[in-house]
Amino acid sequence: MDLKIKDVAELLNVSETTIRRWLAEGKIPAYRLHHQYRFSRIEIENWMLSCRLQKETGNFLPSEEEQIYPQKKEKREDQDTKKGMQQFSLFRAIHRGGIFTDIRSTKKEDLIRETMDRVSDDLGMDPLVMADLLLDREKLMPTALNNGIAVPHTRDFLLKGPTDVVVVVFPKTPIDWGALDENPVHTIFFLFACDDKRHLHLLAKLAHLSSNDEALELMRSKPLKKELLDYVKDWESSVGER
Repeated sequence: MDLKIKDVAELLNVSETTIRRWLAEGKIPAYRLHHQYRFSRIEIENWMLSCRLQKETGNFLPSEEEQIYPQKKEKREDQDTKKGMQQFSLFRAIHRGGIFTDIRSTKKEDLIRETMDRVSDDLGMDPLVMADLLLDREKLMPTALNNGIAVPHTRDFLLKGPTDVVVVVFPKTPIDWGALDENPVHTIFFLFACDDKRHLHLLAKLAHLSSNDEALELMRSKPLKKELLDYVKDWESSVGER
């Protein structure tokens, strides 16, 4: 099922008013069904990966006043539960996936295959199948965000279990990933989610994180797991307080 305005607002952590403004300005892809706006999941995913996030909408989350968390008007206890689940979702996913600084491949395809060989057993994946799915997604559209960040992922595979996984790779040298800003990639987040909504939610968080100068400086330094997790937890907490 495709997304409604309230779904996209929740995923991007902005108000429904902001989504409607972007629609009026033609800055976000959508279509009409029975006089209501609907959004294709794959188009929203591609939009989050495109340069439009920076060049057309300005900041990914346009202003502190428009950033709200969570979006829905729910009972206080439901809000707290949902906020807790979403607020530290990236922290938990990286904690489970881990960080690799010893991947030696210097080309995109080789790095994807080497990484899948390293993580497949722990995640219950077939490394050849997963590498092929990730590379098929790269052929459709490179998963590089601007600023030296890439988020390889595939919606053709969902994890079985309660916890999403983000595997972080700091390659030996920056790698050409076909980014729209033409910058080589210094940090790679392999994203594996348990369902479509959490997939888009984590992708939105990573896109937001990749526009943060402080986060980019940290990632260029190839931090250890604890240092990165501490930063991500603080960052997610600050987002949640807005």
